[in-house]
Amino acid sequence: MRNLLSFLTRIPVRGDFERVREELWVFPLVSVVTSLPPMVILYFGIPLANLLALLTLYSIIGLLHLDGLADWADGVMVKGPREVKVKAMKDVNTGIAGVFAVTAVILIQLHSLSLAPFYSIFLAELNSKFAMLLGIGTRKPLGRGLGYYFMEGMNGRQLVYGTVLYLVLYAIPILYDPRAILGILGIIPGVYAIKISLENFGGINGDCLGAIAEITRAGTLLIIAVILNL
Repeated sequence: MRNLLSFLTRIPVRGDFERVREELWVFPLVSVVTSLPPMVILYFGIPLANLLALLTLYSIIGLLHLDGLADWADGVMVKGPREVKVKAMKDVNTGIAGVFAVTAVILIQLHSLSLAPFYSIFLAELNSKFAMLLGIGTRKPLGRGLGYYFMEGMNGRQLVYGTVLYLVLYAIPILYDPRAILGILGIIPGVYAIKISLENFGGINGDCLGAIAEITRAGTLLIIAVILNL
């Protein structure tokens, strides 16, 4: 997992990037590391816990996924054929759609964390990493960038192993609180983001994976917060 941590987080560990695609099935396990510090903050309920937890999370995972979300949103929202959408997504300048998407995702997470149980951040990160794995599992790369590199190493065995690992990890919070099973619905926004990516761009690249990760995490937190407060 060290190789994945060096790539998916800002944790100063040395890893071999060339071996990352051999360990794609371990994606769900990374969520344990990334969510533990913010989960501790939420558990003790210190003042502004939701804000501090979110800041802690992004200090661990970095802002690369948010950057991908901004580019992805610009591409999705622009009108025109697929070539125009891909060009907009790859534009180095961030448009209003990207700004709106990033702002919305941050605000949704921030407010939802104040209403959801402390373990929700773990479920959200777990769903986020699993959704990324599902996106890679489509094996429909856009270009020859990061998505292509990952998809070259993806196969049925890695997807099955990753799914089993996801379910095992998900069972842990359910044993603590049976209501945690509701969070599995959070994978739906991620699957929908994959669908939108394929429809708009014809494939998935690094920006799409970042968007899938962010949308899934925010969607999971929102679903848990809404359902548990009905």
